[in-house]
Amino acid sequence: MLKYAIVFALTSLVAGALGFSGIAAGAAGIAKVLFVLFLVIAVVFVVLAAIGVGAARKVLK
Repeated sequence: MLKYAIVFALTSLVAGALGFSGIAAGAAGIAKVLFVLFLVIAVVFVVLAAIGVGAARKVLK
């Protein structure tokens, strides 16, 4: 998902440099949404991993 966010961000930069402001704004909006989704999913996985490590330690003791 981060890969797609980077692709849309680069598309936005190129389109903006070439004067296609509508396409640039659309691609930038998509890139922002994908990046936020990536951050949310990453935080969820980190929390789940921390909970899993704590549960595994309790089982092993």
